[in-house]
Amino acid sequence: MVEALAPPEALDPVARARLYGEPMFAMPLDLYIPPDALEVFLDAFEGPLDLLLYLIRRQNFNILDIPMAALTRQYLVYVDEIRSRNLELAADYLLMAAMLIEIKSRMLLPPKKAAEGEEAEDPRAALVRRLLEYEQIKLAAARLNALPQFGRDFLKAQVFIEQALQPRLPEVHVADLQEAWRDILRRAKLIQHHTITREELSVREHMSYLLKTLQGRKFVEFEELFDAAKGMSVLVVTFIALLELAKETLVEIVQAEAFAPIYVRLAYSPVSVA
Repeated sequence: MVEALAPPEALDPVARARLYGEPMFAMPLDLYIPPDALEVFLDAFEGPLDLLLYLIRRQNFNILDIPMAALTRQYLVYVDEIRSRNLELAADYLLMAAMLIEIKSRMLLPPKKAAEGEEAEDPRAALVRRLLEYEQIKLAAARLNALPQFGRDFLKAQVFIEQALQPRLPEVHVADLQEAWRDILRRAKLIQHHTITREELSVREHMSYLLKTLQGRKFVEFEELFDAAKGMSVLVVTFIALLELAKETLVEIVQAEAFAPIYVRLAYSPVSVA
């Protein structure tokens, strides 16, 4: 006597899945899968030219001698795929498809007669130029994207160090002294005296006079050291005395910034401690 076969769940007690907490030992026969449950994503392209360039490079076609029949056939397969999913996106691709079909049709027709000594224009020439220009721009964009970018590949470190910085005054150049001296001479010429006198002037005396003038004062403007009313000779000797004091580092000639007034002060000498 033949025994009846045991049900599948008795042979395989391991549940395949659980639905609402109940074990399922076999797949349901009426399982419904929505059409959008499985979505196939093709390679993303940045436009019709990008797709054409991809097909040409994948098939190792010569871009200067494109086989239009094979390229058009492969292109239309992709266009049919995206047209069923995104009609708005497929508009640009459809326009390129029409252009490919036109080029393919023109290649089947006899070429137009050209002028003597000139070759007939290849219907693919305009498309080849666009593809070559697009490829150059794409490669340049890839090289730019490979460069390190702030915020993507690296961040800028900012460290604040609190410290007392002594302002550094700009140096007084010879040209600045010359310009200040010429300005004093121009104003001195406005005051003319007709009294002719003979006077012996001492540079050392004027050096002492300048040191006394600067004594006890932090800064003295350059122009205050010259008295235009005393005549040209006194101005010259005073200027020479000032240069001698600067040469012997007894005074300092400073300027806050470029084109600012020039000031004179006594030089600070370090005090030695026994």
